[in-house]
Amino acid sequence: MIQANNVTLRVGKKALFEDVNIKFTEGNCYGLIGANGAGKSTFLKILSGVLETTNGDVSITPGQRLSVLEQDHFKYDAYPVMDTVIMGNERLYQIMKEKDAIYAKEDFSDEDGIRASELEAEFAEMDGWDAESNAAMLLNGLGVDTDLHYSQMADLNGNEKVKVLLAKALFGNPDILLLDEPTNHLDLDAIAWLEEFLINFENTVIVVSHDRYFLNKVCTHTADIDYGKIQLYAGNYDFWYESSQLIIKQRKEANKKKEEQIKELQEFISRFSANASKSKQATSRKRALEKIELDDIRPSSRKYPYIDFRPEREIGNEVLTVEGLSKTINGEKVLDNISFIVGHDDKIALVGGNELAKTTLFQILMGEMEPDEGTYKWGVTTSQAYFPKDSTEEFNNDYTITDWLMGYSPVKDVTYVRGFLGRMLFAGEDGVKKVKVLSGGEKVRCLLSKMMISGANCLLFDEPTNHLDMEAITALNEGMKKFKGVEIFSCHDHQVVQTTANRIMEILPDGTLIDKITTYDEYLESDEMARKRTVYTSTASQEEDD
Repeated sequence: MIQANNVTLRVGKKALFEDVNIKFTEGNCYGLIGANGAGKSTFLKILSGVLETTNGDVSITPGQRLSVLEQDHFKYDAYPVMDTVIMGNERLYQIMKEKDAIYAKEDFSDEDGIRASELEAEFAEMDGWDAESNAAMLLNGLGVDTDLHYSQMADLNGNEKVKVLLAKALFGNPDILLLDEPTNHLDLDAIAWLEEFLINFENTVIVVSHDRYFLNKVCTHTADIDYGKIQLYAGNYDFWYESSQLIIKQRKEANKKKEEQIKELQEFISRFSANASKSKQATSRKRALEKIELDDIRPSSRKYPYIDFRPEREIGNEVLTVEGLSKTINGEKVLDNISFIVGHDDKIALVGGNELAKTTLFQILMGEMEPDEGTYKWGVTTSQAYFPKDSTEEFNNDYTITDWLMGYSPVKDVTYVRGFLGRMLFAGEDGVKKVKVLSGGEKVRCLLSKMMISGANCLLFDEPTNHLDMEAITALNEGMKKFKGVEIFSCHDHQVVQTTANRIMEILPDGTLIDKITTYDEYLESDEMARKRTVYTSTASQEEDD
């Protein structure tokens, strides 16, 4: 169990948290939610002891081990992958290193023998002999190839490092598990594996995530941060939303009845306070009036952008034809003879773990990269808007937000442009901020403004939900569902894929394509066993080769 007792945290004059009391108990998974800036990550740092509170404290059941998903992707670059995962249980790792040091001694003494015996007993008690196989199971589940398990962390790419750090947090069955955005940079397969892991995890989990489907799958409780307070609800994200809306509705209805009662009492007092025969009744009603208190209903600090993609031109029957596309990058064939035809009602989700292949396909279709072989052709009635995964160059300039968006607007009018920025929560002075100093979430909202203002009838998205809060993801999801044009997108948010796509394409590790007219959930069900067999066969063959 981990508990916050009267926790207050002040940053300058602002109280980020005020007298928070909350208990997280064994066997439950708590989703910690709130608007951007509400303090979700900060509260996890308080629970983990990284941040000290202004007042109050955090208590943990004595003897329990707490594990945290770390965010520094370069911290373990000097270590092998396997060592990094096992470091998740610090005591076990210390035992392993001390044992190795003792056995490496040339002058092995009696004292060394006694110490080694003590360490061996503790090592066995901590299931140390299975440590590497348990670590490998976590890495394989998250999609880290077996041939990387003994590589140096420095040799891994960013997504692989994220998975290793997550495996480190999960390793060794911790009593309390704190996860800050564990699904970021994970493909949908890895997210599905993590969901099953947490559903079966028997200890305490506290997780921050912007993935609504993920929270609905794994959470038994929801802890909502708003205005420096944390309100605990039993149930997952959808249950929290329904419950919180019901509570607000009930309070508003109660206030309405109270306001009607106040009005009646005030009218009676006003009419009869000067009437001697009614003075006692008027006095009684004054006392009753003084006792009525309206509930303080503060509006939520959450803000939802308004995302509405409107194509200027109706799309024709010929949209996109792709024939025999192949592309090799750094010696790896990421696309192998891919062909497909896009129809005018298609909303296509690119899924699977082959991230480089998906991004490469987007870049080819947008003319940013040439294929080695094959052709593609957009229809004459089409116009495209593109959300790239890496937008670094897009914002590497001295433009203000308004000037930046003006460069893409068909209407060169400041009021017109600011209307699109306003929909994306850039109000007032925000328009004069320089784009190069924007946060990740602000840059995403700028790119979505650019896509809206374009009026394109074919939208291409490469991971648009990265860096967005839950409110913006919800708004984007609604905008994508309503869009009356063609969409081709990759996204790690299960709910976005399931509610938007009517066609699923998966680029396999060998660069070939699976293409099905179906929803995402139906696709997972139809291919789940085949996918598992493929992973098992691949892993087994690698182990045999080793």
